[in-house]
Amino acid sequence: MAGARVVVAMSGGVDSSVAAALLRDAGYDVVGVSMLLAAQPATSVRAGQGCCSLEDFRDARRVAKRLGIAYYVWNLAEPFRTRVVDVFTTEYLRGRTPSPCVLCNHEIKFNELWRRAGALGAELVATGHYARIARGADGGAHLLRARDAAKDQSYFLFGLSQAQLARTRFPLGELTKADVRAVARCLGLDVANKPESQEICFVPNRDYAGFIERRASAGEIRPGTVVGADGRMLAAHGGIHRFTIGQRRGLGLGGGAARYVTGIDAASGTVRVGARAELASREFLVERVHWLAAPVDRASVRIRHRHAPAPARLVQRAGDAVEVWFEKPASAVTPGQAAVFYCGDEVVGGGWIAAVQPAAPLAAARPTAPVPGKQVAGARARAQAALAPSAEG
Repeated sequence: MAGARVVVAMSGGVDSSVAAALLRDAGYDVVGVSMLLAAQPATSVRAGQGCCSLEDFRDARRVAKRLGIAYYVWNLAEPFRTRVVDVFTTEYLRGRTPSPCVLCNHEIKFNELWRRAGALGAELVATGHYARIARGADGGAHLLRARDAAKDQSYFLFGLSQAQLARTRFPLGELTKADVRAVARCLGLDVANKPESQEICFVPNRDYAGFIERRASAGEIRPGTVVGADGRMLAAHGGIHRFTIGQRRGLGLGGGAARYVTGIDAASGTVRVGARAELASREFLVERVHWLAAPVDRASVRIRHRHAPAPARLVQRAGDAVEVWFEKPASAVTPGQAAVFYCGDEVVGGGWIAAVQPAAPLAAARPTAPVPGKQVAGARARAQAALAPSAEG
């Protein structure tokens, strides 16, 4: 579909900037769009805090000008507030730990991007996500993990529909981060060495508790007690929103052996703590499951972004619920987080962890960094090759 108009979500970072450049070089008619997600853009956000600062918009505009593409800013503050920030607040007040980046990708970056792209005459949308889309023998679009396992972002995208996948492009799916920075430097983009966003963009200084307390009414805050595995009270606390499964610091318990949050009872305000071994779980329930492919009864399941997918059995339950049984127990399976199902590299579905059955302990390890080489030519070639198969789609 070279020549087709594509709307590219541009955050002002290096990834989305290079995505726009690669699409332009592949012959697409590129339109850059930044999304204003805060009621007022931040003027003094730390590097790495997140997106949506005035500096990010300036960077995106400078990149668009250098690439010679049209550029717009869309005000999405209201849908972002209701569909992401309000849900984030409510989930913490329920004793759950939300995944705002998953919600944002589904509800804002794709649903809103698609809803508005038509007004610009676009047939396609694209982002700087590290993920791949392949066309199957059945003609359907398949979401795959990125070639670079260390940067893979497929976990955040399980909510996409077949229709969205078919008309979406991920130009960075075949590249490493080093490749992307090398391409940006070759193009003379100022953002080539810009730090990555590492934090939730709407929570200042990572103070989740303070953020929620400023938004919640007094009646919504649920104070209670911290209890040990034997049920004995260890301390009082000011609200369950201050805790998450697996948390070790800030428990207010003084010294002694390390203790972790192993359970949160929202109704009573009780926070249960115990040894690390008590965080292990083998069985949990996933609700609001969305399938991108035909449902399966075995898959590798990822329970958070940095979790290595682990083999599991999937049992269909009433409605859109699935019971997951890991072959080996996993640590800190957390209600409110997304569980994503993989068959090989393909994302076949996912949903939201609702309830967890405790089990016994376990352990884990990490991937190697890419080795730099002749990156620019190779990176461009791999990205263009990935874009080429969709020429008929």
